[in-house]
Amino acid sequence: MVDLSKIKALVFDVDGIFTNGGIFCDLQGELYRTFDAKDGFGIRMAYMNGYHLGIITGGRSLSIRARFFTCGITEEDVYLGSRNKMEDMLDFCKRHGLELDEVLYMGDDLPDAEVMSKVGISATPCDAVEEVRQIADIVTEQPGGHGAVRYIVETVMKTQGRWTFDVQQYKKDF
Repeated sequence: MVDLSKIKALVFDVDGIFTNGGIFCDLQGELYRTFDAKDGFGIRMAYMNGYHLGIITGGRSLSIRARFFTCGITEEDVYLGSRNKMEDMLDFCKRHGLELDEVLYMGDDLPDAEVMSKVGISATPCDAVEEVRQIADIVTEQPGGHGAVRYIVETVMKTQGRWTFDVQQYKKDF
């Protein structure tokens, strides 16, 4: 098993991680995704327990930003339309005073590979592309959009003894 003790930040791609990769498109070109509620709650738990959280995605829909705002991720920590994920990761780390080895990044496709090879811990769902599964430190048993994020968040937090739920804080924050 990998050493999760130094992880202070969790950063994620969206499509294929929080979703199963499927995207619905209406006649006006608006894109819709389906997210797993348990993954969202896992992100809320990480937020309430002091982790830095980020999203780096090639997706451009403002609905992505809206979804993660409801989980405690600030607007400036949601990188939409990313075409250079490493550049965005370095910006995230700089703004939060983090070293790359303090970050867990979860991705599933080729645009994620560079970041995954340079952070402290890389994770991917079991249905990621082969090249990404080969470089990941952790491959979940869950596919993207079906609890893979929750598994990663819960594993990190439990390993660090931080998987605690405070109902009063939850009521205040959410």
